[in-house]
Amino acid sequence: MLHGYLLRAVGNFLIVNPRSEKAEAVVVLSTGMAYYPRLMQAAALYRQGLVRKVVINGNRKSGALRELEQRGFMPCCPWFENAYRILELEQVPRGDLIAVSAEDAYDTVSEARLVGAALKQKGIGSIIVTTSKFHSRRALYIWQRLYADTFAYIGMSAAAQDPFSPHNWWRSGRQIKWVLAEYGAWLYLLYKGFAQPISGT
Repeated sequence: MLHGYLLRAVGNFLIVNPRSEKAEAVVVLSTGMAYYPRLMQAAALYRQGLVRKVVINGNRKSGALRELEQRGFMPCCPWFENAYRILELEQVPRGDLIAVSAEDAYDTVSEARLVGAALKQKGIGSIIVTTSKFHSRRALYIWQRLYADTFAYIGMSAAAQDPFSPHNWWRSGRQIKWVLAEYGAWLYLLYKGFAQPISGT
């Protein structure tokens, strides 16, 4: 019984999903796992009237991809097209979608820096972030730490259809990997002290 209780506590700590207030936009994080449930969660918030815009980001580029582009490679369609089609299927019109190209984002911190800066330039003043359940506490911590003085409100809405289960995650090899990686990311984040709040920029 103690073994199960401790393991459930380990899983539950990673999740934060407070009741969301209304915001101007929902930001769909794209680094990490289980992207499609995040898109569906963003669409659900839109349909509920909690947000007016849905923000996606992507277009990651490695050195190898940039070299291929220099040699003439061209993708078959814009990087955001599949996400747009999914969101349209989920009743979010294209006119209410914002795509942020974040070529150099490689983790949650760099993604937050690039996307948050782009949203400020667009005049967005309040946001809800959506991501995987096991990633929600750390993602909210990062966004609030970086943008405490930039956005009037930063909420979190973990993806409801995300497969992570805090009650029996240790029975799934994939979910064990998620938990271990997330705690490792927490340790690295706290060790580095990654950034000061972005105040007035």
